[in-house]
Amino acid sequence: MNFQDPILTEAKKDFQYLLERGFPRTGALEYVGNHYLLGDLERNYLIRTVFPLTKIESRRNKLILLSDIKGKDVLLDGYNVLITVEALIRGEEVVVKCDDGVIRDVKAVFGKYKKNENTAPALNSIISLLKIFKPQSVLFFFDSPVSLSGELARATREILNSQEVPGDAQTSENVDYQLINLSHEVDGVVATSDGIIIDKVDKVLDVPSYVARLNRNKKVVK
Repeated sequence: MNFQDPILTEAKKDFQYLLERGFPRTGALEYVGNHYLLGDLERNYLIRTVFPLTKIESRRNKLILLSDIKGKDVLLDGYNVLITVEALIRGEEVVVKCDDGVIRDVKAVFGKYKKNENTAPALNSIISLLKIFKPQSVLFFFDSPVSLSGELARATREILNSQEVPGDAQTSENVDYQLINLSHEVDGVVATSDGIIIDKVDKVLDVPSYVARLNRNKKVVK
């Protein structure tokens, strides 16, 4: 997919125009998508990258530096972070820098996720990166409705232990709720690109963006 396609660029402008004027995201996306005859991946691109200016400013102001996690609890939106880092490792051109300052995988494979050969390398990359900046703890939360989440949580705990990083990995029926509430209880940093979560927490860490910076060959579409 060519994210620089002139038609997609025009669709993006029109989508943001409607959002700025208060149109609901789903209705605006359907209108713009139908008008420009966009496919599913192109529509995913719009819905995950384009936001009203006030939302962009608010979210960007919550992003912290990786060095700011020292002595803090880092709470990870497990599948959200893992899937994007795996896409970076595979070198897929579906990871994009979004208007609100974070990078996202626009394939939206969350509900169909399966553990694969890139899972362990991705988890090791995430944990070793965080370890450098000495967080108080690293806590992963995986959505329990996703198949084999318990197995993935166990594998994550093993990597945390092997790298001697204090923390845990667990499953949850409502990861969003748990991350939002726990972040306020412990003054924690939330690692996610989920806009709903970002809007309800105080400090956000974009882990995949730092993974991409450390691996210059991992392409992120601007």
